[in-house]
Amino acid sequence: MPATPQNQPNSLPDLFAAPLRPGDLEAVASLGQLPGLVRQLSTLGGCSRPVRLDGQSTEVDEATGLILRHLDSAQMPAGTLLVRCGNRRATRCRSCAEVYRHDTYQLIAAGLRGGKTVAESVATHPRVFATLTAPSFGPVHNRPGIGGQDGGRCRCGRAHAEDDPLLGSPLDPARYDYRGAVLWNAHAPALWARFMLHLRRAVARAAGLPQRTLSTAVKVSYAKVAEYQRRGLVHFHAVIRLDGPDGHTTTPPAWASTDVLTDAIRTADRQARVTGPELDSHRGEFAFGTQTDVRPIRSSDFTGEGPVTERAVAGYVAKYATKGAESATGTLDRRLRLIGELQAFDIPPHAERMIRTCWTLGARPELADLKLRAWAHMLGFKGHFSTKTRRYSTTLAELRQARADCQRARSVPPANSLADTSTLVLAHWVFSGIGLTPELARLAAALNPPGPRPDAAEEGAGAARG
Repeated sequence: MPATPQNQPNSLPDLFAAPLRPGDLEAVASLGQLPGLVRQLSTLGGCSRPVRLDGQSTEVDEATGLILRHLDSAQMPAGTLLVRCGNRRATRCRSCAEVYRHDTYQLIAAGLRGGKTVAESVATHPRVFATLTAPSFGPVHNRPGIGGQDGGRCRCGRAHAEDDPLLGSPLDPARYDYRGAVLWNAHAPALWARFMLHLRRAVARAAGLPQRTLSTAVKVSYAKVAEYQRRGLVHFHAVIRLDGPDGHTTTPPAWASTDVLTDAIRTADRQARVTGPELDSHRGEFAFGTQTDVRPIRSSDFTGEGPVTERAVAGYVAKYATKGAESATGTLDRRLRLIGELQAFDIPPHAERMIRTCWTLGARPELADLKLRAWAHMLGFKGHFSTKTRRYSTTLAELRQARADCQRARSVPPANSLADTSTLVLAHWVFSGIGLTPELARLAAALNPPGPRPDAAEEGAGAARG
C-alpha cells in the first residue's frame, strides 16, 4: 500500500525492508533523496555489481587556483561513489558485458569497413574469417548433420536435442584423454602465436620474399576471439587481413590476394606445433584439429555457405567476447581458492572432471609455468579471450575514452572563459566494496527491470547507443 503520514518510513533502509509497492517511490521522493539516487544509479547503466569507492576529487585551475569541480563520496546520494564493474562476462554482469560486446563489435567492424580512425580503404584489402579448432581427445556426444548417413544420430545411437546436457561429454569418460585436453587448452595461446609465425612465413614464400623483409611489403593483421566448445576445448575465430607496409592506411601489393591468404592460413595450420613439458617421461606435442574453416569476407549480403559479410563477422566475433567456459560447459566463472569449494557448485560431471584434472596437474613441478590451478575454472586456458594486432583497427581503450569524454562533456556545463586553461586534479579514492547495498539494489531493480538481450542483427544500432 502507498506510504501514508502514519506509516511513512524515516530512512531508505526502512523503505526497502520489503519489496517495492505502489507508492513507495513517492515515499522516497518525500525524503528528498529520490532525484539524486536516480541520477546516480542511472550512470551505472544497469550494472549489477558496481565498485564502491570512498574519497574525494578536486579539479583546480592551475592559473588562478580556482576550484572548478569538487566531488566528495560522503555527499553523494548513495553515500559512496559507484563505478561500473566493467566485467566482460555476461554471467557476472549482463549490462557491462553488453557494453564490452558493443565495443568489440565496433573494433572488429572498423577493421573491416573503416571508421574509428581507420581508413575506409581497408574494406578493399584481402581478408578472411578463419576458424581453428582443437583436435579430438576421445569421442563425445554430438549432433551430426540431419542429412548425413547417420540420420542425425550420435554414435551413442540417440538423436540428441539441442539442449541435451550430454552434448560434449565423452562417450566413455574412463578412456577420454582429460590430461591431454587440459594441456591443449593451456598451450592454445602459444599454439596461436606459432600459427601466426608460420602464416607470415607462408605469405613471404608466396611472394618470393625473405621473411625478414616481408613487413616492407605486407603487414598481416588480425583480430581474434576464443570460444569454448561444449566439450570444454577452445577454438579460435579470427579476422585475418593483408595490409600494405604501413598497416590499414596503405594498400597491399597486387600479389597479396585473398587466395594467397587462404592458402597461407591452411599451410600454417598444418605446420603449427608446440612442444609441451616432459611429463612422466613423455613430451607431448600440440597442434590444431583438422576442422579448419577459412572463408573470404565480402561487403555484400549472402545466403548459404558462401563468403561471409562484414556485419555478420563483427557480430559473430563480438558475441563470443562476453562468454567464457561457463557458457558452453557449465563450469565456473570465477577462480577456485581450494578444490573443496567445488562441492558447493552444481557443475556437469565432464566440466568437474576437467577442473579436477587441472588441479591435479597443477601440483606437478614441471607444469608450474602453466598455472593450472589458477586457471582451473577456465579448464586450463589462460589466454586473453579477445586479442588483435596493433594495426588492425582502433583499441578498446580508445573507444572507452571516447565514451568517457562524451559523458563528461554532457555532465559538465560549458565554460568559455575556462576553455583554454589547464586543470590540476587532486584525488584520493579507496576501495569500499563491490555491489549495491540491499536497499539500493531494490531501487535499481525497480528503475532498470531486466530486458531481453539485443539480437545480433541489431548490433549496429546497439553499438551506436552504447
